[in-house]
Amino acid sequence: MFWNWESKTKLFAYPSGHTDNIFQTKIMPFTDGCRIVTSAGDGQIRLGLLWEDGRVDTTMLGKHHGCVYKLAVEPGSAHIFYSSGEDGFVQHFDLRSNSATKLFCCSSSIGNNKQTLSKVGLNSIVIDCRNPYYFAIGGSDEYARVYDMRKCQWDSARNSDRPVNTFCPLYLIGSNNVHITGLAYSSFGELLVSYNDELIYLFEKNMHSDSSPSSATSEDPKNIHEAQVYSGHRNAQTIKGVNFFGPNDEYVLSGSDCGHIFIWKKKEAKLVRLMVGDQHVVNQLEAHPHIPILATCGIEKNVKIWAPLGNDIPPLPGNVKEIMETNRQGREDRSRVTLTPDVIMHVLRLQRRQTLAYIERRHNRADIVSDEEDAEGYLLGFLDGDASSEEDYPGNSRDCNIS
Repeated sequence: MFWNWESKTKLFAYPSGHTDNIFQTKIMPFTDGCRIVTSAGDGQIRLGLLWEDGRVDTTMLGKHHGCVYKLAVEPGSAHIFYSSGEDGFVQHFDLRSNSATKLFCCSSSIGNNKQTLSKVGLNSIVIDCRNPYYFAIGGSDEYARVYDMRKCQWDSARNSDRPVNTFCPLYLIGSNNVHITGLAYSSFGELLVSYNDELIYLFEKNMHSDSSPSSATSEDPKNIHEAQVYSGHRNAQTIKGVNFFGPNDEYVLSGSDCGHIFIWKKKEAKLVRLMVGDQHVVNQLEAHPHIPILATCGIEKNVKIWAPLGNDIPPLPGNVKEIMETNRQGREDRSRVTLTPDVIMHVLRLQRRQTLAYIERRHNRADIVSDEEDAEGYLLGFLDGDASSEEDYPGNSRDCNIS
């Protein structure tokens, strides 16, 4: 579905050809919005071609075994993008030839046996906009891996799974009960990593892990630097994204199982905004590239657009400590149970489908609140708004809410 968010109208919708949930939609740059690539729970990567007469032709470009949560478009390219799937493969696509190339299958060693490798199911892939040769992937183990496209062999029969860098918080190294759900690169090359039922970490380029997967080089512990940590939210129920916000990526964004949108100052990791974004769970957040506009979505069947409407920034809600403590206790209670990454991913898929099947859409007013200095009002001045469910939205389309 495509909307004009400014006029709050749905422009058009077309059958994608997917047979399961669509997790990612990307409009290819420099195509006048006429080429759309999508990925879904059916493992397919599909292309939609929009014609002037309103027709839409769709075709399958490639396929993974398992879900494909994320696509990454090469910056400035109208033709090239990448996918990562639960099958561990990274694929390269070029729309000029409608071809898909499997680059490699991500794997890690099992225990202390460096010769025995286990597939790493992938949840996220991002490209460094400052150096598009580099991309990062994350999935069913604790490592975020960075690769140099120039070193890939372009043939999955040959082992190109050789990351040039790996990132992981020191105390999570060797952990078997965490995995990565979301990644984001800042315009300065910093890598943001969100862990399932753990916290969010910011790594700079000069940071490394002192222990690494079998395919990467171990680093000298003396060169280790601690990552910046962002806490307060909870990321357990779904595959959540994470992102930056602001003209200089001054803020970090995340959704939460409690239905709130968390916004922290990047440098201080201080929570400055807490907004109700969904009656259940907030999954994804995308910032406009040039102006302080934010789009979010979650379990509710709508998309919300957030825009600052004033310079006065209200304080954090009075129950902010209670919300954060509840999220913390939930993490600690769940951490007492140790499951393998494959079991965790299977449970998450079942939970997602069950949640979507039994949700009762209802109307609740969401109090949108915040806290920061007046100088930041232009960026964070999201006013109290109505985050009502789609069935109560009074506009032309029941699919897009503007808050």
